[in-house]
Amino acid sequence: MTTASLVVGPLLRYVDTTRATVWVETDRPCTVRILGQDAPTWTVHGHHYALVVIEGLQPGSVIPYTVALDDTQVWPEPATTFPPSVMRTFRDDDEFRLAFGSCRRSAPFDEAGLKQFGADALVGLANKMRDAPIEEWPDAIFLGGDQVYADTPSEALLERIRTAHEGKPEDWDEVRDEIGNFEEYTWLYSESWTPEPIRWLLSTVPTCMLLDDHDLRDDWNTSQTWRDWVTKQAWWPDRVRGAFASYWIYQHLGNLSPSELELDTTWAMVRMDISDAERSERLDAFAWRSDAEPDSARWSYYRDFGSEKLGIRMLAIDSRCSRRLDPDDRGIVDHVEREWLQEKATHPAEGQNFDHLIVASPLPFLVAKGIHHMEGWNEAVAGGAWGPNRGKRFGEWVRQEVDLEHWPAFRKSFGIVVDLLRTIAKFEHTPASVLVLSGDVHCSYTARATLPGIDPAVPALHQLTMSPFRNPLEPQIRFANRALKARGVRGFMHLLARSARVEDVDIDWDIDNGPWFENGVMTVVIRGRDAQVEVDHACVDNGVQGLRRTATIQLTGPPPPRRKLFRRRRT
Repeated sequence: MTTASLVVGPLLRYVDTTRATVWVETDRPCTVRILGQDAPTWTVHGHHYALVVIEGLQPGSVIPYTVALDDTQVWPEPATTFPPSVMRTFRDDDEFRLAFGSCRRSAPFDEAGLKQFGADALVGLANKMRDAPIEEWPDAIFLGGDQVYADTPSEALLERIRTAHEGKPEDWDEVRDEIGNFEEYTWLYSESWTPEPIRWLLSTVPTCMLLDDHDLRDDWNTSQTWRDWVTKQAWWPDRVRGAFASYWIYQHLGNLSPSELELDTTWAMVRMDISDAERSERLDAFAWRSDAEPDSARWSYYRDFGSEKLGIRMLAIDSRCSRRLDPDDRGIVDHVEREWLQEKATHPAEGQNFDHLIVASPLPFLVAKGIHHMEGWNEAVAGGAWGPNRGKRFGEWVRQEVDLEHWPAFRKSFGIVVDLLRTIAKFEHTPASVLVLSGDVHCSYTARATLPGIDPAVPALHQLTMSPFRNPLEPQIRFANRALKARGVRGFMHLLARSARVEDVDIDWDIDNGPWFENGVMTVVIRGRDAQVEVDHACVDNGVQGLRRTATIQLTGPPPPRRKLFRRRRT
Protein backbone atom coordinates (compact mmCIF):
# COMPACT_ATOMS: atom_id res chain seq x y z
CA MET A 1 0.00 0.00 0.00
CA THR A 2 1.37 3.41 -1.00
CA THR A 3 2.12 5.78 1.88
CA ALA A 4 0.16 9.03 2.10
CA SER A 5 2.15 12.23 1.60
CA LEU A 6 1.82 15.93 2.25
CA VAL A 7 0.60 18.18 -0.58
CA VAL A 8 0.67 21.48 1.32
CA GLY A 9 1.80 22.17 4.85
CA PRO A 10 2.22 21.72 7.67
CA LEU A 11 1.04 25.21 8.62
CA LEU A 12 1.27 26.19 12.28
CA ARG A 13 -1.80 28.38 12.70
CA TYR A 14 -3.04 29.11 16.23
CA VAL A 15 -0.83 29.13 19.32
CA ASP A 16 -1.47 30.37 22.86
CA THR A 17 -0.11 29.41 26.27
CA THR A 18 -1.02 25.71 26.15
CA ARG A 19 -2.71 25.03 22.78
CA ALA A 20 -1.88 24.98 19.06
CA THR A 21 -3.43 24.00 15.75
CA VAL A 22 -1.61 22.62 12.70
CA TRP A 23 -3.19 22.42 9.22
CA VAL A 24 -2.22 20.04 6.41
CA GLU A 25 -3.37 18.92 2.97
CA THR A 26 -2.58 15.32 2.01
CA ASP A 27 -2.77 13.35 -1.24
CA ARG A 28 -5.23 10.75 0.09
CA PRO A 29 -7.40 10.01 3.15
CA CYS A 30 -5.32 9.21 6.22
CA THR A 31 -4.85 9.92 9.92
CA VAL A 32 -2.55 12.81 10.82
CA ARG A 33 -0.51 12.55 14.03
CA ILE A 34 1.35 15.45 15.65
CA LEU A 35 2.74 15.33 19.21
CA GLY A 36 0.53 12.36 20.06
CA GLN A 37 -2.68 14.00 18.80
CA ASP A 38 -4.55 12.28 15.93
CA ALA A 39 -6.94 13.81 13.41
CA PRO A 40 -8.54 12.03 10.44
CA THR A 41 -8.61 13.89 7.13
CA TRP A 42 -11.86 15.04 5.53
CA THR A 43 -12.41 15.43 1.82
CA VAL A 44 -13.76 18.29 -0.30
CA HIS A 45 -13.82 18.11 -4.10
CA GLY A 46 -11.28 15.28 -4.07
CA HIS A 47 -8.80 17.07 -1.79
CA HIS A 48 -7.96 15.86 1.71
CA TYR A 49 -7.41 18.10 4.73
CA ALA A 50 -6.90 17.96 8.48
CA LEU A 51 -6.58 20.48 11.28
CA VAL A 52 -4.89 18.92 14.28
CA VAL A 53 -5.77 20.51 17.64
CA ILE A 54 -2.98 20.06 20.19
CA GLU A 55 -3.63 20.77 23.88
CA GLY A 56 -1.76 20.40 27.14
CA LEU A 57 1.45 22.14 26.01
CA GLN A 58 3.78 23.75 28.53
CA PRO A 59 3.69 27.56 28.67
CA GLY A 60 6.83 29.30 27.51
CA SER A 61 8.23 26.24 25.78
CA VAL A 62 9.87 25.59 22.41
CA ILE A 63 8.58 22.25 21.14
CA PRO A 64 10.02 20.57 18.02
CA TYR A 65 7.38 18.53 16.23
CA THR A 66 7.05 16.02 13.43
CA VAL A 67 4.10 15.04 11.21
CA ALA A 68 3.12 11.42 10.64
CA LEU A 69 0.49 10.17 8.19
CA ASP A 70 -0.84 6.72 9.11
CA ASP A 71 2.16 6.23 11.44
CA THR A 72 4.72 7.10 8.74
CA GLN A 73 6.73 10.24 9.46
CA VAL A 74 6.61 12.65 6.48
CA TRP A 75 7.80 15.89 8.09
CA PRO A 76 10.42 17.27 8.31
CA GLU A 77 11.60 16.21 4.89
CA PRO A 78 15.04 14.56 5.02
CA ALA A 79 16.84 16.88 2.60
CA THR A 80 15.76 20.18 4.15
CA THR A 81 18.34 22.88 4.86
CA PHE A 82 16.19 24.44 7.59
CA PRO A 83 16.02 23.63 11.32
CA PRO A 84 13.26 21.44 12.79
CA SER A 85 9.78 22.98 12.86
CA VAL A 86 8.79 24.10 16.35
CA MET A 87 5.84 25.42 18.32
CA ARG A 88 6.56 28.25 20.76
CA THR A 89 3.87 28.75 23.37
CA PHE A 90 3.40 32.19 24.90
CA ARG A 91 6.09 33.15 27.39
CA ASP A 92 5.42 34.58 30.81
CA ASP A 93 7.17 37.87 30.02
CA ASP A 94 6.31 41.19 28.46
CA GLU A 95 7.74 40.87 24.93
CA PHE A 96 5.93 40.04 21.71
CA ARG A 97 6.95 40.31 18.04
CA LEU A 98 4.34 40.44 15.25
CA ALA A 99 5.50 40.51 11.61
CA PHE A 100 3.06 41.56 8.90
CA GLY A 101 2.57 42.53 5.28
CA SER A 102 0.53 41.63 2.20
CA CYS A 103 0.47 41.10 -1.56
CA ARG A 104 2.67 38.23 -2.68
CA ARG A 105 2.89 37.05 -6.29
CA SER A 106 4.18 33.58 -7.10
CA ALA A 107 7.15 33.65 -9.47
CA PRO A 108 10.42 31.74 -9.86
CA PHE A 109 13.48 32.74 -7.87
CA ASP A 110 15.70 32.64 -10.95
CA GLU A 111 17.33 35.70 -12.52
CA ALA A 112 14.27 36.55 -14.63
CA GLY A 113 11.87 36.18 -11.70
CA LEU A 114 14.02 38.32 -9.41
CA LYS A 115 14.34 40.99 -12.09
CA GLN A 116 10.58 41.20 -12.66
CA PHE A 117 9.26 40.76 -9.13
CA GLY A 118 12.25 41.35 -6.87
CA ALA A 119 13.31 39.34 -3.85
CA ASP A 120 10.57 37.67 -1.80
CA ALA A 121 10.32 39.24 1.67
CA LEU A 122 8.94 36.04 3.24
CA VAL A 123 11.80 34.01 1.79
CA GLY A 124 14.15 36.66 3.15
CA LEU A 125 12.50 36.38 6.57
CA ALA A 126 12.85 32.59 6.56
CA ASN A 127 16.52 32.80 5.61
CA LYS A 128 17.14 35.41 8.31
CA MET A 129 15.43 33.26 10.95
CA ARG A 130 17.47 30.21 10.00
CA ASP A 131 20.62 31.97 11.20
CA ALA A 132 19.12 33.97 14.10
CA PRO A 133 18.43 33.02 17.73
CA ILE A 134 14.86 31.87 18.37
CA GLU A 135 14.35 34.87 20.65
CA GLU A 136 14.61 37.13 17.58
CA TRP A 137 11.99 35.24 15.55
CA PRO A 138 8.49 36.67 15.12
CA ASP A 139 5.99 35.24 17.58
CA ALA A 140 3.30 35.46 14.88
CA ILE A 141 2.78 36.69 11.32
CA PHE A 142 -0.25 38.53 9.96
CA LEU A 143 -0.78 37.92 6.23
CA GLY A 144 -3.03 40.81 5.27
CA GLY A 145 -4.57 39.79 1.96
CA ASP A 146 -3.66 38.85 -1.61
CA GLN A 147 -1.75 35.74 -0.61
CA VAL A 148 -2.93 34.33 -3.95
CA TYR A 149 -3.75 36.20 -7.15
CA ALA A 150 -6.76 34.57 -8.77
CA ASP A 151 -6.94 37.18 -11.53
CA THR A 152 -3.24 37.18 -12.46
CA PRO A 153 -1.88 33.64 -11.97
CA SER A 154 1.76 32.88 -12.65
CA GLU A 155 3.13 31.97 -16.05
CA ALA A 156 3.72 28.48 -14.69
CA LEU A 157 -0.02 27.98 -14.11
CA LEU A 158 -1.34 29.69 -17.23
CA GLU A 159 -0.95 26.71 -19.57
CA ARG A 160 -2.69 24.46 -17.07
CA ILE A 161 -5.54 26.96 -16.65
CA ARG A 162 -5.97 27.46 -20.40
CA THR A 163 -6.18 23.71 -20.91
CA ALA A 164 -8.81 23.45 -18.16
CA HIS A 165 -10.85 26.24 -19.78
CA GLU A 166 -10.89 24.80 -23.28
CA GLY A 167 -14.46 24.52 -24.52
CA LYS A 168 -15.76 27.28 -22.27
CA PRO A 169 -18.29 29.55 -24.04
CA GLU A 170 -17.45 33.04 -25.33
CA ASP A 171 -18.80 34.72 -22.19
CA TRP A 172 -15.75 33.24 -20.37
CA ASP A 173 -13.31 35.07 -22.65
CA GLU A 174 -12.61 37.83 -20.10
CA VAL A 175 -11.50 35.33 -17.46
CA ARG A 176 -10.07 32.55 -19.62
CA ASP A 177 -6.61 33.20 -18.13
CA GLU A 178 -7.89 33.46 -14.55
CA ILE A 179 -8.73 31.00 -11.80
CA GLY A 180 -12.22 29.60 -12.35
CA ASN A 181 -13.20 27.17 -9.58
CA PHE A 182 -12.21 25.34 -6.39
CA GLU A 183 -9.84 22.92 -8.10
CA GLU A 184 -7.87 25.74 -9.69
CA TYR A 185 -7.67 27.61 -6.37
CA THR A 186 -5.93 24.57 -4.89
CA TRP A 187 -3.24 24.98 -7.56
CA LEU A 188 -2.68 28.57 -6.43
CA TYR A 189 -2.22 27.66 -2.77
CA SER A 190 0.07 24.75 -3.55
CA GLU A 191 2.26 26.95 -5.75
CA SER A 192 2.37 29.78 -3.20
CA TRP A 193 3.03 27.79 -0.03
CA THR A 194 5.32 24.93 -1.04
CA PRO A 195 8.71 26.54 -1.85
CA GLU A 196 11.07 25.24 0.84
CA PRO A 197 11.73 28.54 2.72
CA ILE A 198 8.01 29.43 2.74
CA ARG A 199 6.99 25.96 3.82
CA TRP A 200 9.38 25.99 6.77
CA LEU A 201 8.39 29.54 7.77
CA LEU A 202 4.69 28.66 7.81
CA SER A 203 5.38 25.47 9.75
CA THR A 204 7.23 27.35 12.49
CA VAL A 205 5.59 30.76 12.99
CA PRO A 206 1.85 30.98 13.81
CA THR A 207 -0.08 32.81 11.10
CA CYS A 208 -3.18 34.98 11.05
CA MET A 209 -4.71 35.64 7.61
CA LEU A 210 -7.31 37.84 5.90
CA LEU A 211 -8.51 37.99 2.33
CA ASP A 212 -8.51 40.97 -0.04
CA ASP A 213 -9.66 41.59 -3.58
CA HIS A 214 -7.14 39.52 -5.57
CA ASP A 215 -8.12 36.46 -3.55
CA LEU A 216 -11.23 36.69 -5.73
CA ARG A 217 -10.79 39.46 -8.35
CA ASP A 218 -9.40 42.99 -8.63
CA ASP A 219 -11.91 45.69 -7.56
CA TRP A 220 -14.03 43.13 -5.71
CA ASN A 221 -16.94 44.98 -4.06
CA THR A 222 -15.60 48.39 -5.08
CA SER A 223 -19.15 49.67 -5.57
CA GLN A 224 -22.74 48.64 -6.22
CA THR A 225 -22.21 49.32 -9.92
CA TRP A 226 -19.32 46.84 -10.05
CA ARG A 227 -21.35 44.30 -8.11
CA ASP A 228 -24.38 44.63 -10.38
CA TRP A 229 -22.14 43.94 -13.36
CA VAL A 230 -20.14 41.04 -11.99
CA THR A 231 -23.08 39.05 -10.64
CA LYS A 232 -24.51 38.82 -14.17
CA GLN A 233 -21.39 37.15 -15.57
CA ALA A 234 -21.65 33.46 -16.43
CA TRP A 235 -18.32 32.65 -14.75
CA TRP A 236 -19.15 34.34 -11.42
CA PRO A 237 -20.90 31.45 -9.55
CA ASP A 238 -18.03 28.96 -9.99
CA ARG A 239 -15.49 31.66 -9.09
CA VAL A 240 -17.33 32.64 -5.91
CA ARG A 241 -17.86 29.11 -4.69
CA GLY A 242 -14.25 28.24 -5.37
CA ALA A 243 -12.89 31.39 -3.74
CA PHE A 244 -14.84 31.24 -0.49
CA ALA A 245 -14.72 27.47 -0.02
CA SER A 246 -10.96 27.40 -0.54
CA TYR A 247 -10.46 30.52 1.61
CA TRP A 248 -12.37 28.89 4.47
CA ILE A 249 -10.23 25.75 4.22
CA TYR A 250 -6.79 27.17 3.49
CA GLN A 251 -6.87 30.46 5.38
CA HIS A 252 -9.82 31.12 7.70
CA LEU A 253 -10.05 27.78 9.53
CA GLY A 254 -6.65 28.29 11.13
CA ASN A 255 -7.56 31.78 12.34
CA LEU A 256 -9.89 30.30 14.96
CA SER A 257 -8.91 29.17 18.44
CA PRO A 258 -9.79 25.63 19.58
CA SER A 259 -12.61 27.12 21.68
CA GLU A 260 -14.03 28.95 18.66
CA LEU A 261 -13.72 25.82 16.52
CA GLU A 262 -15.97 23.95 18.93
CA LEU A 263 -18.74 26.47 18.20
CA ASP A 264 -18.22 26.67 14.43
CA THR A 265 -21.02 24.89 12.55
CA THR A 266 -19.09 24.64 9.28
CA TRP A 267 -16.16 22.99 11.08
CA ALA A 268 -18.59 20.51 12.61
CA MET A 269 -20.13 19.84 9.18
CA VAL A 270 -16.90 18.98 7.34
CA ARG A 271 -16.07 16.37 10.00
CA MET A 272 -19.50 14.71 9.84
CA ASP A 273 -19.86 11.13 8.63
CA ILE A 274 -21.31 12.09 5.25
CA SER A 275 -20.25 11.43 1.68
CA ASP A 276 -17.51 13.51 0.13
CA ALA A 277 -19.99 14.71 -2.49
CA GLU A 278 -22.45 15.93 0.15
CA ARG A 279 -19.67 17.62 2.14
CA SER A 280 -18.49 19.43 -1.00
CA GLU A 281 -22.03 20.46 -1.88
CA ARG A 282 -22.67 21.84 1.61
CA LEU A 283 -19.41 23.79 1.66
CA ASP A 284 -20.18 25.22 -1.79
CA ALA A 285 -23.59 26.35 -0.52
CA PHE A 286 -21.94 28.00 2.49
CA ALA A 287 -19.47 29.72 0.15
CA TRP A 288 -22.25 31.05 -2.09
CA ARG A 289 -24.22 32.42 0.87
CA SER A 290 -21.07 34.08 2.23
CA ASP A 291 -20.96 36.31 -0.84
CA ALA A 292 -24.68 36.72 -1.53
CA GLU A 293 -25.60 37.30 2.13
CA PRO A 294 -22.49 38.78 3.81
CA ASP A 295 -23.96 38.69 7.31
CA SER A 296 -24.32 34.88 7.05
CA ALA A 297 -20.57 34.42 7.68
CA ARG A 298 -17.95 36.33 9.65
CA TRP A 299 -14.39 36.47 8.37
CA SER A 300 -13.26 38.99 11.01
CA TYR A 301 -11.70 37.50 14.14
CA TYR A 302 -9.57 38.44 17.12
CA ARG A 303 -6.56 37.05 18.92
CA ASP A 304 -5.29 37.86 22.39
CA PHE A 305 -1.51 37.67 22.40
CA GLY A 306 0.97 37.75 25.24
CA SER A 307 0.65 36.64 28.84
CA GLU A 308 -0.94 37.83 32.08
CA LYS A 309 1.79 40.47 32.20
CA LEU A 310 1.00 41.79 28.74
CA GLY A 311 -2.44 42.45 27.25
CA ILE A 312 -2.38 42.60 23.44
CA ARG A 313 -5.53 42.23 21.39
CA MET A 314 -5.46 42.04 17.62
CA LEU A 315 -8.71 42.63 15.76
CA ALA A 316 -8.55 41.36 12.17
CA ILE A 317 -11.23 43.26 10.27
CA ASP A 318 -12.79 42.00 7.04
CA SER A 319 -12.94 45.19 4.96
CA ARG A 320 -13.86 43.42 1.72
CA CYS A 321 -16.65 40.82 2.03
CA SER A 322 -18.87 42.53 4.59
CA ARG A 323 -19.21 45.86 2.80
CA ARG A 324 -22.52 47.64 2.43
CA LEU A 325 -22.71 49.04 -1.08
CA ASP A 326 -26.13 50.70 -0.95
CA PRO A 327 -25.41 54.31 -2.05
CA ASP A 328 -27.73 55.58 0.69
CA ASP A 329 -26.10 53.52 3.45
CA ARG A 330 -22.56 52.67 2.41
CA GLY A 331 -20.01 51.12 4.74
CA ILE A 332 -16.69 49.34 4.42
CA VAL A 333 -18.17 46.96 7.00
CA ASP A 334 -21.85 46.24 7.52
CA HIS A 335 -23.82 46.97 10.70
CA VAL A 336 -23.28 43.50 12.18
CA GLU A 337 -19.53 43.66 11.63
CA ARG A 338 -19.39 47.20 12.99
CA GLU A 339 -21.07 46.17 16.24
CA TRP A 340 -18.66 43.24 16.55
CA LEU A 341 -15.70 45.58 16.06
CA GLN A 342 -16.94 48.02 18.68
CA GLU A 343 -17.61 45.26 21.20
CA LYS A 344 -14.25 43.49 20.76
CA ALA A 345 -12.32 46.79 20.80
CA THR A 346 -13.81 47.92 24.10
CA HIS A 347 -14.19 44.70 26.12
CA PRO A 348 -10.94 42.92 27.04
CA ALA A 349 -10.84 39.42 28.45
CA GLU A 350 -12.01 39.08 32.04
CA GLY A 351 -9.37 40.22 34.50
CA GLN A 352 -7.20 41.83 31.84
CA ASN A 353 -6.68 45.24 30.24
CA PHE A 354 -5.40 46.21 26.82
CA ASP A 355 -1.82 47.42 26.95
CA HIS A 356 -1.84 47.53 23.15
CA LEU A 357 -4.71 47.31 20.69
CA ILE A 358 -3.86 46.22 17.14
CA VAL A 359 -6.41 46.67 14.37
CA ALA A 360 -5.46 44.64 11.31
CA SER A 361 -7.26 45.71 8.13
CA PRO A 362 -6.10 44.73 4.62
CA LEU A 363 -7.01 48.24 3.45
CA PRO A 364 -5.30 51.25 5.09
CA PHE A 365 -7.28 53.50 7.40
CA LEU A 366 -4.94 56.50 7.09
CA VAL A 367 -3.46 57.19 3.66
CA ALA A 368 -1.55 60.16 2.23
CA LYS A 369 -3.78 63.20 2.66
CA GLY A 370 -3.92 63.83 -1.07
CA ILE A 371 -5.38 60.34 -1.53
CA HIS A 372 -7.63 60.79 1.50
CA HIS A 373 -9.21 63.92 0.04
CA MET A 374 -9.43 62.36 -3.42
CA GLU A 375 -11.33 59.37 -2.05
CA GLY A 376 -13.72 61.59 -0.10
CA TRP A 377 -14.34 63.70 -3.21
CA ASN A 378 -14.86 60.62 -5.35
CA GLU A 379 -17.36 59.04 -2.96
CA ALA A 380 -19.38 62.25 -2.97
CA VAL A 381 -19.28 62.63 -6.77
CA ALA A 382 -20.20 58.98 -7.32
CA GLY A 383 -23.09 59.64 -4.95
CA GLY A 384 -24.38 62.55 -7.06
CA ALA A 385 -22.64 65.63 -5.63
CA TRP A 386 -21.76 66.81 -9.16
CA GLY A 387 -24.99 65.71 -10.76
CA PRO A 388 -27.21 62.62 -10.76
CA ASN A 389 -26.24 61.42 -14.24
CA ARG A 390 -22.96 62.35 -15.87
CA GLY A 391 -21.38 63.30 -12.57
CA LYS A 392 -22.24 59.97 -10.97
CA ARG A 393 -21.02 58.02 -13.99
CA PHE A 394 -17.77 59.99 -14.00
CA GLY A 395 -17.27 59.37 -10.27
CA GLU A 396 -17.91 55.65 -10.68
CA TRP A 397 -15.48 55.42 -13.60
CA VAL A 398 -12.73 57.13 -11.59
CA ARG A 399 -13.46 54.94 -8.55
CA GLN A 400 -12.87 51.73 -10.48
CA GLU A 401 -9.99 52.97 -12.66
CA VAL A 402 -7.93 54.35 -9.75
CA ASP A 403 -9.02 51.84 -7.06
CA LEU A 404 -10.47 54.48 -4.72
CA GLU A 405 -11.88 52.09 -2.14
CA HIS A 406 -9.93 52.42 1.11
CA TRP A 407 -11.41 53.55 4.41
CA PRO A 408 -11.56 57.24 3.38
CA ALA A 409 -13.75 56.21 0.42
CA PHE A 410 -16.33 55.03 2.97
CA ARG A 411 -16.49 58.25 4.96
CA LYS A 412 -19.28 57.13 7.30
CA SER A 413 -17.25 54.09 8.37
CA PHE A 414 -14.15 56.26 8.72
CA GLY A 415 -15.99 58.56 11.13
CA ILE A 416 -17.26 55.64 13.19
CA VAL A 417 -13.70 54.40 13.72
CA VAL A 418 -12.52 57.89 14.69
CA ASP A 419 -15.28 57.97 17.33
CA LEU A 420 -14.21 54.51 18.50
CA LEU A 421 -10.59 55.67 18.85
CA ARG A 422 -11.76 58.59 20.95
CA THR A 423 -13.70 56.21 23.21
CA ILE A 424 -10.65 53.96 23.64
CA ALA A 425 -8.44 56.96 24.40
CA LYS A 426 -10.68 57.76 27.37
CA PHE A 427 -10.44 54.30 28.99
CA GLU A 428 -9.43 54.33 32.64
CA HIS A 429 -6.61 51.97 31.66
CA THR A 430 -5.65 53.60 28.38
CA PRO A 431 -3.70 51.41 25.94
CA ALA A 432 -0.14 52.55 25.37
CA SER A 433 -0.74 52.24 21.64
CA VAL A 434 -3.45 51.67 19.06
CA LEU A 435 -1.81 50.39 15.88
CA VAL A 436 -3.59 49.90 12.54
CA LEU A 437 -1.75 47.33 10.39
CA SER A 438 -2.55 47.32 6.66
CA GLY A 439 -1.26 46.48 3.21
CA ASP A 440 -2.86 46.49 -0.27
CA VAL A 441 -1.33 49.69 -1.68
CA HIS A 442 2.03 48.21 -2.78
CA CYS A 443 4.06 50.69 -0.80
CA SER A 444 4.96 50.98 2.87
CA TYR A 445 4.86 53.88 5.32
CA THR A 446 4.09 54.88 8.89
CA ALA A 447 1.78 57.69 9.95
CA ARG A 448 1.23 59.04 13.47
CA ALA A 449 -2.22 60.42 14.25
CA THR A 450 -3.63 62.73 16.91
CA LEU A 451 -7.16 63.37 18.12
CA PRO A 452 -8.17 66.91 19.15
CA GLY A 453 -8.29 67.23 22.94
CA ILE A 454 -6.62 63.84 23.52
CA ASP A 455 -3.12 63.38 24.94
CA PRO A 456 -1.03 62.52 21.84
CA ALA A 457 1.30 60.33 23.90
CA VAL A 458 -1.29 57.90 25.34
CA PRO A 459 -2.49 56.15 23.38
CA ALA A 460 0.02 56.50 20.56
CA LEU A 461 -2.03 56.18 17.36
CA HIS A 462 -0.26 54.86 14.26
CA GLN A 463 -1.07 53.61 10.80
CA LEU A 464 1.55 51.02 9.79
CA THR A 465 1.28 49.95 6.17
CA MET A 466 3.49 47.26 4.64
CA SER A 467 3.00 46.06 1.10
CA PRO A 468 4.12 44.19 -0.92
CA PHE A 469 5.82 41.00 0.18
CA ARG A 470 6.53 40.48 -3.53
CA ASN A 471 4.67 42.51 -6.16
CA PRO A 472 6.32 45.91 -6.79
CA LEU A 473 4.53 48.90 -8.34
CA GLU A 474 5.25 50.25 -11.81
CA PRO A 475 7.43 53.41 -11.81
CA GLN A 476 4.61 55.71 -12.99
CA ILE A 477 2.35 54.70 -10.11
CA ARG A 478 5.22 55.24 -7.67
CA PHE A 479 5.53 58.78 -9.01
CA ALA A 480 1.78 59.37 -8.54
CA ASN A 481 2.00 58.15 -4.93
CA ARG A 482 4.83 60.55 -4.16
CA ALA A 483 3.03 63.43 -5.89
CA LEU A 484 -0.13 62.94 -3.84
CA LYS A 485 1.93 63.42 -0.67
CA ALA A 486 3.15 66.86 -1.83
CA ARG A 487 1.71 69.87 -0.01
CA GLY A 488 0.40 71.59 -3.15
CA VAL A 489 -1.29 68.49 -4.51
CA ARG A 490 -2.96 67.60 -1.24
CA GLY A 491 -4.14 71.21 -0.90
CA PHE A 492 -5.75 71.01 -4.34
CA MET A 493 -7.40 67.68 -3.48
CA HIS A 494 -8.71 69.20 -0.25
CA LEU A 495 -10.33 72.03 -2.20
CA LEU A 496 -11.77 69.50 -4.64
CA ALA A 497 -13.29 67.53 -1.76
CA ARG A 498 -14.77 70.69 -0.24
CA SER A 499 -16.30 71.54 -3.63
CA ALA A 500 -18.24 68.27 -3.34
CA ARG A 501 -19.33 69.26 0.21
CA VAL A 502 -17.13 66.68 1.93
CA GLU A 503 -16.61 67.59 5.58
CA ASP A 504 -13.22 67.35 7.25
CA VAL A 505 -12.61 64.54 9.72
CA ASP A 506 -11.86 64.98 13.43
CA ILE A 507 -8.40 63.44 13.34
CA ASP A 508 -5.02 64.67 12.12
CA TRP A 509 -2.04 62.70 10.82
CA ASP A 510 1.07 62.88 8.69
CA ILE A 511 3.09 60.22 6.92
CA ASP A 512 6.29 60.52 8.91
CA ASN A 513 8.27 57.63 7.37
CA GLY A 514 8.10 56.52 3.74
CA PRO A 515 6.66 55.81 1.33
CA TRP A 516 8.96 52.97 0.38
CA PHE A 517 8.21 50.87 -2.69
CA GLU A 518 10.48 47.84 -2.31
CA ASN A 519 9.23 44.38 -1.29
CA GLY A 520 9.40 44.07 2.47
CA VAL A 521 8.01 43.13 5.87
CA MET A 522 7.38 45.09 9.08
CA THR A 523 7.64 43.71 12.60
CA VAL A 524 5.92 45.32 15.58
CA VAL A 525 8.05 44.76 18.69
CA ILE A 526 6.23 45.18 22.01
CA ARG A 527 8.02 45.20 25.37
CA GLY A 528 5.68 45.99 28.19
CA ARG A 529 4.01 49.29 27.33
CA ASP A 530 6.76 50.19 24.88
CA ALA A 531 6.30 49.56 21.15
CA GLN A 532 8.43 50.07 18.07
CA VAL A 533 8.36 48.84 14.50
CA GLU A 534 11.21 47.37 12.51
CA VAL A 535 11.05 48.02 8.76
CA ASP A 536 12.91 45.49 6.61
CA HIS A 537 13.13 45.34 2.83
CA ALA A 538 14.00 42.33 0.70
CA CYS A 539 17.36 42.05 -1.00
CA VAL A 540 19.65 39.52 -2.67
CA ASP A 541 23.12 39.12 -1.17
CA ASN A 542 25.56 36.73 -2.82
CA GLY A 543 22.69 34.99 -4.53
CA VAL A 544 20.69 34.50 -1.29
CA GLN A 545 17.41 36.32 -0.63
CA GLY A 546 17.46 38.17 2.66
CA LEU A 547 16.34 41.31 4.48
CA ARG A 548 18.05 44.63 5.12
CA ARG A 549 16.98 46.93 7.94
CA THR A 550 15.57 50.19 6.57
CA ALA A 551 14.38 51.77 9.81
CA THR A 552 13.55 51.15 13.46
CA ILE A 553 10.81 53.53 14.57
CA GLN A 554 9.66 54.28 18.12
CA LEU A 555 5.87 54.16 18.35
CA THR A 556 5.04 54.90 21.98
CA GLY A 557 5.80 58.02 23.97
CA PRO A 558 5.37 61.68 22.99
CA PRO A 559 5.38 62.33 19.23
CA PRO A 560 8.49 64.05 17.87
CA PRO A 561 8.16 67.68 16.72
CA ARG A 562 6.74 67.96 13.23
CA ARG A 563 9.21 68.76 10.52
CA LYS A 564 8.70 72.14 8.92
CA LEU A 565 7.92 71.94 5.23
CA PHE A 566 9.50 75.32 4.52
CA ARG A 567 12.16 77.37 6.27
CA ARG A 568 11.75 81.10 6.49
CA ARG A 569 14.67 82.74 4.73
CA ARG A 570 16.61 85.21 6.83
CA THR A 571 16.66 88.83 5.67
